[in-house]
Amino acid sequence: MKTIPVVLMGCGGVGRQLLHHIVSSRSLHTQLGVHLRVVGVCDSKSSIFVSDVLSMEFDDKFLLELCQLKSNGSSLLTLSTTSGAEYQVLTSSDSATKLIDIAALLGKSMGLALVDCSASSETIGVMKQVVDMGCCIVMANKKPLTSTMEDYDKLVSHPRRIRHESTVGAGLPVIASLNRILSSGDSVHRIVGSLSGTLGYVMSEVEDGKPLSQVVKAAKSLGYTEPDPRDDLSGMDVARKGLILARLLGWRINLDSIKIESLYPEVMGSNVMSVEDFLDNGLLLLDKDIQERVKKASLNGNVLRYVCVIEGSRCEVGIQELPKDSPLGRLRGSDNVLEIYSRCYSEQPLVIQGAGAGNDTTAAGVLADILDIQDLFPEK
Repeated sequence: MKTIPVVLMGCGGVGRQLLHHIVSSRSLHTQLGVHLRVVGVCDSKSSIFVSDVLSMEFDDKFLLELCQLKSNGSSLLTLSTTSGAEYQVLTSSDSATKLIDIAALLGKSMGLALVDCSASSETIGVMKQVVDMGCCIVMANKKPLTSTMEDYDKLVSHPRRIRHESTVGAGLPVIASLNRILSSGDSVHRIVGSLSGTLGYVMSEVEDGKPLSQVVKAAKSLGYTEPDPRDDLSGMDVARKGLILARLLGWRINLDSIKIESLYPEVMGSNVMSVEDFLDNGLLLLDKDIQERVKKASLNGNVLRYVCVIEGSRCEVGIQELPKDSPLGRLRGSDNVLEIYSRCYSEQPLVIQGAGAGNDTTAAGVLADILDIQDLFPEK
């Protein structure tokens, strides 16, 4: 039986779902000969660790109670009133030091999987330190991999010990497929994809003649968007995914190298207009332009899709006209689709399509990544 000590950073929707997946998969993991031993959980304000990371773990009942606590909007600090000899609760200022100590203790002996399901850039410093301690890193968080090239180089300096499938396409095998193509010596010359479930839904709905304002409000009510839909409509999330793919191809570029088309002007930005004002008034002003672009594309026999294109020396994200009968043109709803063109896939691209959003799908991808590194941990 292989035992993998796990510390989870980020206990939002994806992090909580990951803990649920770990608990519900115990019998399957036993059959596979692997046990995930959760020894620490961190949120933005605090953290909780077992008192002895060499031998103890949080039991499943406690993990589910912790998930319920976080889903109610409470901080892990509320557990401090009941903390005893079995675990300790720390503030965020002490959490990083504790994490480094645990990594130093476990990294070279039994190993440690540090899992980043946060949406913060604050995790970069810790991860840069633990990569040299023999620890493994698993990420759903895109920000560390889209930081400076210096940070990126450090994080990927031990490629066998890093997994980040869920940073692009949630649980879809995008990173693994691209890595397999590249490791075979095949040269990739073009990648184009719809990498936002939110914007995929928006573009396929306006194609049916619905006003953008109506579609965005519907998407928000369905839970497809961030609390402020401009976080999706800005294209920044797609740009981060594009940067991760471009860097996998060996491109030495940063976010400011990517041309990004936002679906709203700067005068409607969050520093100028409230969320409510944007939803009630700002969006209405965007309807006409999108409707005209949809009509023009239709006259050409095409449809509009918000895509990421990596080709030649350019990496850009924005709206493009595409043939209706192409994989991207046929895309409906919140699915993601990615086309990879290479020497071996020149006429017909490798197409990866499926659910590319959602806490359940993303957490499943993270769990698969953790299991994928099990060979790096000793048997007991």
